[in-house]
Amino acid sequence: MSRAFQPDRETPLAPLLRRQQRVISWRQARRHLSESTICHRVESGRWFRVHRGVYLTNDGPVSEPQTWWIASLAVGNGRPALLAGVTALRIVGLRLPVDAEPIHILLPAHLTDRDPPPDVVVHRTRHLPRTDVLFRTSPPCTTAARSLVDAAQWAFTDSAAIALIATAFQQRLVNSGQVKAVLGGNPRLRRRTVIEAAVADAGGGSESPYEIEFLRLCRRAGLPKPSRQAARLDRSGRNRYSDVFFDPWRVQVEIDGSQHMEVRGWYDDMRSGNEIAISGVRLLRFPGWAIRHRPYEVVADVRAALRAAGWRGTTPAIGLWDAA
Repeated sequence: MSRAFQPDRETPLAPLLRRQQRVISWRQARRHLSESTICHRVESGRWFRVHRGVYLTNDGPVSEPQTWWIASLAVGNGRPALLAGVTALRIVGLRLPVDAEPIHILLPAHLTDRDPPPDVVVHRTRHLPRTDVLFRTSPPCTTAARSLVDAAQWAFTDSAAIALIATAFQQRLVNSGQVKAVLGGNPRLRRRTVIEAAVADAGGGSESPYEIEFLRLCRRAGLPKPSRQAARLDRSGRNRYSDVFFDPWRVQVEIDGSQHMEVRGWYDDMRSGNEIAISGVRLLRFPGWAIRHRPYEVVADVRAALRAAGWRGTTPAIGLWDAA
């Protein structure tokens, strides 16, 4: 039988513990309980100290929402601090693969954290309007748009930032207007050019990080701007969507992720490719990894296909990779 403290419904602590996933700080508990009562509950095993000045009031395994609250109260010195970046995006609904991503917390620049828990990254900002904060989430966090912009600038690489932006747009967590409002209000932003371009591409219809990176390659290589997710009717009258389409040269580019390697998907893709060829469109296919790891080959093939189709563009005087 659990020895966890079960507060009566009528006690002042009950609503707070429900909201905070049964995590509480010393500062919060002292509003309702004496110092000796708190110490007794810890010594008797009814409460468990999980960080300096932060307690868990049940003795089961610590859940992910509880780790969020522990981090929030620990960094906030007993008051809830804002979760931010990728952590906040998960709170507001972004679906991401489970990995070892640390908990990200955002503090106003004038505040300090004394002793953050392990695997907690504390960021500071001088720009945090109330419109960028969600106070009713558990724990409180920054809005989806602000969280996405922060997560993108805190990412280790440009590719990671682009992938995150594409995922957030693909899952309809944000729209271009929301993100652009955050960008416009934040004058000091790391990786601004990359983020703005990725937002423009994701908001314009690109469905994957690979598509967004492909568009970046086109811009850097001086290739014409293609349309994305263009619809066309096949012979059966069904709508088919192309990843990238260069019109009026009728060159189509498809970028394949891992799902295209499955046997059934592979054959379906072959049939789709046959339909495209029958319609007179020039089709190029690339695996997603080639966009990132063999970009020079991708650009060379696309340029050759466009020229064969009648495009008369020129190769930039500065090499593609020198201009990066």
